[in-house]
Amino acid sequence: MTRIQPIDHNTADSAAADLLHTVKKKMGSVPNLIATMAHSPAVAKAYLGFSQTLSSGFLPPRLREQIALVVGETNRCDYCLAAHTALGKAAGLSEQETRAARRAHSPVEKEQVALELARKIVQDRGMIAETQLGRVRQAGYTDGEIAEIVAHVALNIFTNYFNHVAGTTVDFPAAPSLAAA
Repeated sequence: MTRIQPIDHNTADSAAADLLHTVKKKMGSVPNLIATMAHSPAVAKAYLGFSQTLSSGFLPPRLREQIALVVGETNRCDYCLAAHTALGKAAGLSEQETRAARRAHSPVEKEQVALELARKIVQDRGMIAETQLGRVRQAGYTDGEIAEIVAHVALNIFTNYFNHVAGTTVDFPAAPSLAAA
């Protein structure tokens, strides 16, 4: 149930209206997540800036979406699961791979290790064991890539929690059930 309504572009104050116009121009539409965050343009800008900056990092789009999916599944965020299933497909993931990512699985060992780390960060609130970090390094991840995995987890926790509090209406096709897989 929606608890914070998305801002209507037609009735938004100038700061929110400008932000929504920019998002629509760039993305073609304004997802409910951003329209809801726009109640505080500072929140929406922080989210967009964090997301945009991380998109130019070391991690490939495919892995970024897999991380979003495992975090969304761990936090049971239907909005993020729907959004990142669609975005994951755009990044080259099959439906089967999006489902696998939600379970922290990948046929690619290096991705598997990153997804396990992301899930452990969420489950253990960042308090991971040295052996877990060693396994990630052994898989070939640099400290910069590890830092980005943590950052992507944090970004997705923010959107998961925001959606839980706001009750954001899902405006993407629903993610497929894991029970059906």
